[in-house]
Amino acid sequence: MLTPTVPKPLRWQRARYSPLARQIDIFASALNLMFYLWWDKVVARNSPHHRNRRAQWLVGTLLDLGPTFIKIGQALSTRADLLPREYVQALGQLQDRVPPFGSAEAIALIESELGNSIHTLYRDFDPYPLASASLGQVHKARLHTGEDVVVKVQRPGLERLFNLDFEVLHRLVRFLERLAPSFRKYDLEAIYHEFFELLYKEIDYIHEGKNADGFRVNFTDYPRIIVPKIYWRYTTKKVLTLEYLPGIKIDDRQTMEACGINTKEIIQLGICCYLKQLLQDGFFQSDPHPGNMAVSQDGHLIFYDFGTMTEVKPIAKDQMIKTFFAVLRKDTDEVIDTLTYMGLIEPVPDMTPVRRLIAFTLEKFREKPVELQAFDQMRSEIYAMFEQQPFRLPAQMTFILKSITTLDGIARTLDPEYNLLSASKPFIKSLTVSKQGRGNVVGELARQAKDFIQYKLRQPNATEILLRRLEERLEQGEIQFNVRAIESERALKRINLAIKCLMYACLAGFTLLSGTVLLGTYSNWAIAAFAFSGFWFLILLRSLIKLAVRERLDNLSER
Repeated sequence: MLTPTVPKPLRWQRARYSPLARQIDIFASALNLMFYLWWDKVVARNSPHHRNRRAQWLVGTLLDLGPTFIKIGQALSTRADLLPREYVQALGQLQDRVPPFGSAEAIALIESELGNSIHTLYRDFDPYPLASASLGQVHKARLHTGEDVVVKVQRPGLERLFNLDFEVLHRLVRFLERLAPSFRKYDLEAIYHEFFELLYKEIDYIHEGKNADGFRVNFTDYPRIIVPKIYWRYTTKKVLTLEYLPGIKIDDRQTMEACGINTKEIIQLGICCYLKQLLQDGFFQSDPHPGNMAVSQDGHLIFYDFGTMTEVKPIAKDQMIKTFFAVLRKDTDEVIDTLTYMGLIEPVPDMTPVRRLIAFTLEKFREKPVELQAFDQMRSEIYAMFEQQPFRLPAQMTFILKSITTLDGIARTLDPEYNLLSASKPFIKSLTVSKQGRGNVVGELARQAKDFIQYKLRQPNATEILLRRLEERLEQGEIQFNVRAIESERALKRINLAIKCLMYACLAGFTLLSGTVLLGTYSNWAIAAFAFSGFWFLILLRSLIKLAVRERLDNLSER
């Protein structure tokens, strides 16, 4: 008789899992990742084959470490600016590879939380989950009153695991900041606290239900935005029962086109919906991945997950409104001022490269997709910004950026040629006719929208545009003098590094020679000399790598 094989439990699913063992597992995985990244960069020379292997290893490690790290991986899957493409693609699979837990465990938790047997609570209950996520899974059911519902059940033991990871990751953040002070500019401590604050809210299903009700109120007058109803009688902190609303996955372009749904309209609806959440309501879904959004057969947008709702502070909201309309007006100075006020740009002695890059981006990409090759024209400015590092990312802005980049990826899947300006036109139009008395934010939005329309009406004629371009060319001439000064500084830095390399080579050679001379008579001193020689050789190797990297960057910027 054949017996079914039971899959080996993952590390985080062990019955006896001590805090020390958890800390060792997490630190070992982090150090392995750092070593692999270094190896692929220095030895394997960033070959796609090695990167794919490492990316798959990382996905397996995150799944093995459990829900906290699956959420971190999902967050990183939208950050192509931080990770190589192979890692981003592999981490994007995490959403579909999270293993479900047993139906017996799910039913036991539901009965424990709601205080009754499963058949007393629901007329029908499907033991096989519809979907499984990092924090829980959903089952289809039917109430005794006839409504079809989905029951969201939290993974058993999740809160205890979060408490453990909270402490261990805090130690890891402090360790990284001590090991590499350059990490401090990313404000990892604030991002860490913000991340866990959101995670703890996300595993409180009562909080999620209230978020859903608040989101529904915000879109009461928008019939094409659908929010499922919450059944509070069957909801606790670990069990959430809500209306069953099936739909087409938001990034399934083929099915939408087969059903006669206009994908451009869906993009427009999604962009306008998020602009309203961010700029008008200050209450937005910070995790709009394809599993959390769907499209109904009649072209309405359905939202599912409300555990990751984030509130925008009023000051940040006002500044985002100004930034948005400054982008539409191509007002470089206003964009820089608002980004600086929000803390995204740190003032540096020479803001010219930042100003030129933002002006270039607004001019080239406001109304068409971004082409990375076009940035070849801006190599000197990008190099100068790499040197100065003026950009910063405050903690709350990471979630705003994450939602925007995820939504942008979905929009480009549906229409590779989409642009933000065209998609946001209905939102801008609705603001121009909004009543001023509905609040300060709406008033500010309406004023900015009307200013934008006036700007469009007062656009300069061809002669004025020609004169402005001439002025810009004159300014670029001034920039060339700055660039030449920068090139001199680069040469001096390379000479300084080369002198250091020469000094370290002399020290390594001198100590090696001393050890060789002392080897016959003074063996202890010889061993010490060899150790010092090895130490100076490692420093020499590090300096040579830095020199090679700097020369490579300088060559790229001068092409």
